Amino acid sequence: MKIYDQVRQRFARAAAAIALGTAALVPLHAAHAEDLRVGLAADVTSMDPQWNNAGPNNAIALHVFESLVFLDKNARYIPGLALSWKPLNPTTWEIKLRPNVKWHDGSPFTSADVKASLERPAKLVNSPGTFTSYTKPIARIDTPDALTVRLTMNVSNYANLANDLNSVPIMPKAAAATLTQTEFDSGKLMVGTGPFKFVRFARGQEIVMARNPDYWGPKVDWDRVTFRILTDNGARTAALLSGDVDVIESVPAADVARLKQNTKYRIEQQVSWRTIFWQMDQSRDDSPFVTDKAGKPLGKNPFKDPRVRAAISKALNRDAIVSRIMEGLAVPASSIVSPQIFGHPGTKPDGYDPEGAKKLLAAAGYPNGFGLTLHATNNRYLNDNAVAQATAAMLTRIGIQTKVETMPVAAYFTRARQGEFSFQMLGWGSAAADVALRSITGTPNPQTGYGTWNWGKYSNPQLDKLIETSLTTVSSDKAREDNARAAARFALDDHAIIPSHSQLAMWAMRKGVRYEARTDEWSLAQFFHKE
Repeated sequence: MKIYDQVRQRFARAAAAIALGTAALVPLHAAHAEDLRVGLAADVTSMDPQWNNAGPNNAIALHVFESLVFLDKNARYIPGLALSWKPLNPTTWEIKLRPNVKWHDGSPFTSADVKASLERPAKLVNSPGTFTSYTKPIARIDTPDALTVRLTMNVSNYANLANDLNSVPIMPKAAAATLTQTEFDSGKLMVGTGPFKFVRFARGQEIVMARNPDYWGPKVDWDRVTFRILTDNGARTAALLSGDVDVIESVPAADVARLKQNTKYRIEQQVSWRTIFWQMDQSRDDSPFVTDKAGKPLGKNPFKDPRVRAAISKALNRDAIVSRIMEGLAVPASSIVSPQIFGHPGTKPDGYDPEGAKKLLAAAGYPNGFGLTLHATNNRYLNDNAVAQATAAMLTRIGIQTKVETMPVAAYFTRARQGEFSFQMLGWGSAAADVALRSITGTPNPQTGYGTWNWGKYSNPQLDKLIETSLTTVSSDKAREDNARAAARFALDDHAIIPSHSQLAMWAMRKGVRYEARTDEWSLAQFFHKE
């Protein structure tokens, strides 16, 4: 980390500490009674709702654009722009659209808009986070009338349609014809059906929206919402305490206890659906950041050996990460999804066993370990930089001499997606284990949409088959969940990834504002209410 960044973070932390100590003496800056100001923890990179499938972008998009299927606060599917979706036969689904919905320009929402929106992801070039895993299963889209869409799937008994329909934002047909983000960022194409209308996007600074008075759904409490980008933890807390914002997300761990004790604020939290885990390069024979102890290329890739992957998992003291690094604001992870999510296998995390890890490394041919550079974000997940440093120390303890390189999320995702790293951090949230496994551990395949976020290029035909079986189980929810659990257990046993922990989703807000904590971590202004 550069000295300037260290000084800036220390200054912001000091400012927050001062504010915490003197909050009772500092009046909140008055904002208009019908305005809401939200401090966001992660940067938003584009207003194009289909350009980059990343949580911060997706959450902002849902204020203007909507999907056919919504998620409630517990990650359960509910009707959205679609009132119903049902199979007509093993390969055909019929979707009935909500009537009397208008775009922000007053034109009617129709099936033609849905068709164009579902076809668009496959046409986008150089998307940093493609949505094609949600649209690849669709072979044909028919629109028999203005409020009916029929999807012919390229696999029989496709059980995951609700998730896919939830994951693709719908835009007007004319906007869907535009394949660059420029006109969305400028606001020209920011015409949705959602509860808010777009006002302004200042990259890295703020997004401003105004209430849509003609919204088809419940009336929102706020005339205007300003989302401020505050990626620095100290600055985010300081902004809340000074009254510059009304609410912040991803409350810094160091500030939670003191904010809870301050009667001017409240904290809402629940276990997030997001699991923080480590991906390993499992495709190349000579991985770029794996060396011998002298720093020379090792000449082979140890992560291809399941014993090495198992050793890494045993090296992680997850309880210590949760209690010390995360300050109790997480739970140890044993799967790609957190415990409350559909398809979690019910397994316990691998136990901390450094001696057992050393034996596995020796059995794999690395009795003296090897060298490694670990890569992670430093402004995306709760305490991500500290988690990376602690993980590196644990790996060094078993003989994997580990260095750490962290960077802001925008640069990190670009490089990680291009396969530049050998051992890298990622956080992922999903409403179902089989859905997450498809994206994270499925063998990358542009035709099927599997493996879109499988940066380590792990591949196991047995796991692919288990995922496919789960995603085509329509006989009952129980049968599908049993199959999803089987796939999740297989991935765990093979250490396709190394789960670390599931963080808590947390918001802190001034009194007078209330919010029900969402497992998806999204700060959705339409669900904030005045007391």
